[in-house]
Amino acid sequence: MLILPEEQRRLFKDPFGTLYHSIDEILPLLKNRAVYTVGDVVSHNIRKNGITPAVAVIDGYTMRSPCRNLPEMTTNCIRVKNPAGCLTDELMKALENAVAHSPVTIMVDGEEDLAVIPMVIAAPLDSIVLYGQPHEGVVLRTVTRDAQQTAREFLSHFRHIADE
Repeated sequence: MLILPEEQRRLFKDPFGTLYHSIDEILPLLKNRAVYTVGDVVSHNIRKNGITPAVAVIDGYTMRSPCRNLPEMTTNCIRVKNPAGCLTDELMKALENAVAHSPVTIMVDGEEDLAVIPMVIAAPLDSIVLYGQPHEGVVLRTVTRDAQQTAREFLSHFRHIADE
């Protein structure tokens, strides 16, 4: 399991992609692209607009409160545990499996916020990863080799500990 030390959390406050204030701004950019979502609200809003994410990672919460608009889950659902501030081996393996066998919903017992990092690594080149930026909007990250390298650099700030 990878754990993000408290002193490194500030590195993850800035958007890892382009911030849009509304999902409506993003919709035209998604045409003919595989879309991957991290977060309940963004997953719900994408589905509401007729797009099925290749992989949606959700936890049933938004900003630490139960999500009122849970996204519709695909029939292929994987449940994993992932504590706050961590990336478990279970979650990262589920992401790789989900990308290979989409569409899949990954339901996280714990917190899914940091899943965007391994999602960018696992998703195919030229696909889109979307996630919510609390109180600001939606972040769109196009998966490129540079984006994947940056995601790997982000992982270098985590500490490896044995899964509990």
